[in-house]
Amino acid sequence: MKLGSSSTGECELQRLADIFLTALALLLLSPLLIPIVILLRITGEGHVFYFQERIGKGGKPFKLYKFATMLKDSPNIGTGTITVKGDPRILPMGHFLRKTKVNELPQLINIIIGDMSIVGPRPQTRRCFNAFPENAKKAIITVRPGLSGIGSIVFRNEEELLSGQKDPVAYYDTVLAPYKGNLECWYIENQGMKSYLLIILITAWVVVSPDSKVVWSAFKNLPNDLPPSKDCVSS
Repeated sequence: MKLGSSSTGECELQRLADIFLTALALLLLSPLLIPIVILLRITGEGHVFYFQERIGKGGKPFKLYKFATMLKDSPNIGTGTITVKGDPRILPMGHFLRKTKVNELPQLINIIIGDMSIVGPRPQTRRCFNAFPENAKKAIITVRPGLSGIGSIVFRNEEELLSGQKDPVAYYDTVLAPYKGNLECWYIENQGMKSYLLIILITAWVVVSPDSKVVWSAFKNLPNDLPPSKDCVSS
């Protein structure tokens, strides 16, 4: 078995955990989700959900569910699919939803139907996926993308990083994308129920304490700089 590969039984266990935990989350979060749906319907442009094509397992595209936080035509305005801090395309409720990551919760639907897992590499748009090194792209599509993951935790402040750059698109392509490739390769090499459960716990913690560095303590061998993406092992 290659380093980082998961047994069939472990994959099945993770899928069962996905379904159970997602169903529980939908039940517990319904008092929060219903008011958000109503508020989005009566503010901004009146649409509740935003559907965007992302790259999934096997390289197949799927429709990602999100709460609407930006203008409908935002992919064709300004920096396109790359969002910076204070982006003028963000709707009135959008800042809160994006800061707290509540806008990602409709992806629980993607998990139930099997497009995603709770933990995995973040699903990318075709444009951002193409910015990843080739070896990272090949590895990433061997697993289901995740609602959260190492890349999501490390880059919680991605919009702030990009907003400080003269050319945020070039910075994403030449600096952030290669490093994200390293992080996602690390996850694929180290995936398993232990990392799955630990990432879920860390994700919950950083929602409460966004500046926490606990991920670096929990995973001491994480890539911690911005080098060109190294070779990684596919499962």
